Amino acid sequence: MIAILSNQAPEEQLQDVIRTIEKEGLTVHVSRGSDRTVVGLVGQAEPRLAEHLRQMKGVEEVVKISKSYKLASRDFHPEDTVIQIGDVKIGGGELVVMGGPCAVESAEQIDEIARLVKAAGGQVLRGGAFKPRTGPYSFQGVGVEGLIMMAEAGKKHGLLTITEVMTPEYVDICAEYADILQIGTRNMQNFDLLRKLGTCGRPVLLKRGFSATYDELLNAAEYILAGGNPDVMLCERGIRTFESYTRNTLDLAAIPALQSLSHLPVISDPSHGTGRRELVEPMAKASVAAGADGLIIEMHTDPDNSMTGDGVQSLFPDQFAGLMRDLEQLSPIVGKSFSTTKAEAEAFKNWAIV
Repeated sequence: MIAILSNQAPEEQLQDVIRTIEKEGLTVHVSRGSDRTVVGLVGQAEPRLAEHLRQMKGVEEVVKISKSYKLASRDFHPEDTVIQIGDVKIGGGELVVMGGPCAVESAEQIDEIARLVKAAGGQVLRGGAFKPRTGPYSFQGVGVEGLIMMAEAGKKHGLLTITEVMTPEYVDICAEYADILQIGTRNMQNFDLLRKLGTCGRPVLLKRGFSATYDELLNAAEYILAGGNPDVMLCERGIRTFESYTRNTLDLAAIPALQSLSHLPVISDPSHGTGRRELVEPMAKASVAAGADGLIIEMHTDPDNSMTGDGVQSLFPDQFAGLMRDLEQLSPIVGKSFSTTKAEAEAFKNWAIV
């Protein structure tokens, strides 16, 4: 349930509404928009409370929210959420690009990739230190050492960092070294992990499960929000369908649909969404055209020999740089703000594909 007040209502009237709700043992979340203030009630409210709130000064309307997710709902929070991390804004009309390898392999590898991501105009360095793999004998990541390597590379080249966390036990150590924590598709409904992330003090990128509905994704986000962490990004990374040509089917409709249902920023992952290098660039552009707030893209200096075997979906550095220049041209057309740094040609001349 939400109570809607005009922004012309005095602060005293808003506080009266909040006190009335809290006396009922409910949690209150206040969202201040440009024209109105929305007071959200979390918990099981008695029917009489709605009528009581309608009679209070300053209250224009009381609306029952039928969705199982409340805090993630745009009804609860009409204005877009903008996540500010240092100088980088995620959401609110700016496009953010996260680039890097599937996994951190060595200090030299992640440092060189960080340099290239920065030179191309990226804002966030991605890389996995712990890798959830389908097979138990596949490369599982280099662990905490990888976190340290990536943190050092990010700091050196002026990039934020994002890494995947797999279990509640690793949240604190990942939060110590990374600016953003990622929840992979296999862990979208790991509820103990989601609860822990509600108290981690770091923004969270929540990837959609490969068979999850929008409703299930938003309810997963609700666990994090309910734990007290408002900085959640939703990520469309492709779903399983009957098509076998691509690794997954990137659901472009999810981008505007989620933005209609929720106020949270929506990020697209065309690398996992297609699993094919030649499709990453066009689907990245399509994602931006569909309204995505950001992209997370795999890029590797030697993708054909990457330790994870995901090289077939990783861009070469010159492809990544070319995509960034194209996004600079595309973004204003679709109402997004994005500009690349003026990278010297020298930074990419060794990566031309013959």
